[in-house]
Amino acid sequence: MDLRKYRQDFPLLQETAGHKPVVYLDTACQSLRPRQVIEAVTRYYNESSACSGRSMHHLAADLTRKVDQSRELVAKFLGAARKEEIVFLRNTTEGINLVANALGLQPGDEIIISDKEHNSNLIPWQMAAKKRGVIVKVVPSKPDNTFDLAAYQALLSPQVKLVSIGFTSNLDGVTVPAEEIIKAAHKNRALVLLDAAQTAPHHKINVKGLDVDFLAFSGHKMLGPSGTGVLYGKYKLLQEIDPFLVGGDTVATSTYTGCEFLPPPEKFEAGLQDYAGMIGLGAAVKYLQDVGFDAIQKQETLLNQQISTGLAEIAGLKIIGPADPRLRSGITSFYIDGIDSHRIALMLDQMAGVMVRSGQHCVHSWFNAHNIYGCVRASTYFYNTVEDAEQLITNLKKIRKVL
Repeated sequence: MDLRKYRQDFPLLQETAGHKPVVYLDTACQSLRPRQVIEAVTRYYNESSACSGRSMHHLAADLTRKVDQSRELVAKFLGAARKEEIVFLRNTTEGINLVANALGLQPGDEIIISDKEHNSNLIPWQMAAKKRGVIVKVVPSKPDNTFDLAAYQALLSPQVKLVSIGFTSNLDGVTVPAEEIIKAAHKNRALVLLDAAQTAPHHKINVKGLDVDFLAFSGHKMLGPSGTGVLYGKYKLLQEIDPFLVGGDTVATSTYTGCEFLPPPEKFEAGLQDYAGMIGLGAAVKYLQDVGFDAIQKQETLLNQQISTGLAEIAGLKIIGPADPRLRSGITSFYIDGIDSHRIALMLDQMAGVMVRSGQHCVHSWFNAHNIYGCVRASTYFYNTVEDAEQLITNLKKIRKVL
């Protein structure tokens, strides 16, 4: 399947950076948006700029229908049993914080995470430990940075209430064995939350098939608008837990002494929502389904293999994660001892408009534990080409000669 036709849908790929072609290799941070998503957002402001579910006039009724359609699209996208299991939020971070604050964790309860968690799936549990006395246990990775299932199973105990794991790592692109993790946790009577921020844009997810209890992802990494995200939760669990943020649109009625909360998902969507973002996220889901995850993964593997082969020719360069590029999805993270990763990233941009990310990528804990100052992360998507990969490698070789 020729994916080049999709490049025409992305306005930023038609522009230039410093009079050089844009080579965008920073999708793991934030994806580009196709015109279909941009137009869906614009249509809201032009045609449906009203409140969903509140007013009786026809603009509000039309918007309510469109938001409901987006919720249905996301539910089918994830393989959820019903649309009411989809809570619209701002991002993955908010979804994880919602679960961390809504579960009613008690002193002595244990939470299991991995050693490669994004700060969004680390700091909420550190705060829970500080404020509520829960215990956070960390699963160490194998030497090649893949998930250690045996080490994980050894940490399971009757005190473990929740396993919260990054489905796919934003550090090295490694995807964990989610089915085995979930089965082991459920056997231990623990719940599972998956951080799917790096998974939802690249892999087909079936929450019902996985039997996962909660799953969060962000719209901005999968062609959707900034400030959009989703928390999936099994409906029974969403009924049982209390909302994190409360206020307008979360209650059926209230008195001066109490209130009656609406059923899920409304009780978790407090205040005026990003209706344009919800509609735009629905458009992003439709676009991704048109491209197809088989084609996306095939292109990412091709590009990762090409990049990895080229990086192997650069003296002193080390790739983070397993040697097999097929295990690293669309992410290739690397560093050269003694050379500042930020300097490399700036030179790539200035020399050839090659846009990558540098630093510790919100995984400071892993870098500090391994005494690595930072790295360069090149992350591809279906709109990237072999020419993009060639530009990265060619200019990295030039930089290596200079530095």
